[in-house]
Amino acid sequence: MIPTSFNYSAPATLAEALGLLADGSAKVLAGGMSLVPMMKLRLATPEHLVDLGRIADLAYIREDGDVIRIGGMTTHYAIESSALLASQCPLLTKAAGQIGDVQVRNRGTLGGSIAHNDPAADWPASLLALGATVKLQSSTGTRELSIEDFLVDTFTTALEPGELVTEITVPKDQDVSSSTYLKYYQPASGFAIVGVAAHVVSAGGQVVRARVGVTGLGNKAYRARAVETAIEAGQSAGEAAALVTDGIDANSDIHASAEYRKHLAVVYTRRALASVLP
Repeated sequence: MIPTSFNYSAPATLAEALGLLADGSAKVLAGGMSLVPMMKLRLATPEHLVDLGRIADLAYIREDGDVIRIGGMTTHYAIESSALLASQCPLLTKAAGQIGDVQVRNRGTLGGSIAHNDPAADWPASLLALGATVKLQSSTGTRELSIEDFLVDTFTTALEPGELVTEITVPKDQDVSSSTYLKYYQPASGFAIVGVAAHVVSAGGQVVRARVGVTGLGNKAYRARAVETAIEAGQSAGEAAALVTDGIDANSDIHASAEYRKHLAVVYTRRALASVLP
């Protein structure tokens, strides 16, 4: 339970951090909720850690026109307790409050979580349901990707060597929108066996746009497009939820079999939809 030897840097500015990461050899330390346990088990053996904890400019929640911008080093607790998000994008506060425990929420960060891309993590489902974008920055420039393009595969993202997740952008809720995040969690870790985020926009009592993100079921979080289409076509929550596992190769492990995960996905999708439909 002792990590291998490594060099440690704690830059005070983003520019300094990007310079240290420029050659692609260093590993980023954000909240450390995933990386530190992996290092203790020697599943990760970085030679150089760049700790972002002193860069205050990377932790913020700001209103900007029709969107809200969230810094990559913003903690889960800061999101959970944000009055701005509670009023303008409550799906994120609902999801944040279900992550791990108090200690994890106080240390873990939004950017670190999505960069790790654990297939059972909570954030990806909610960000997919909201249509979030991710800002990536390196010493040579900046680029933005949709969250869907950013999440590539199990523990794999579109991050290039030397890049950081510096900001996540989400749209504000419209007056006629409703959202929720529900999950069946693993009691010891709090990770989602299956988690479902649902976000709908309605007009005149009819759904005009539905977005459903699912985590824990497959190799990565995904948008359940068949469910979205069914809801937008006027089908019931039960009818639409039955489609949530279409085309998905479900995970199977010591916590839940593939068939049980599929069953949970249908159940939790139905519940989530029932709570947000007009």
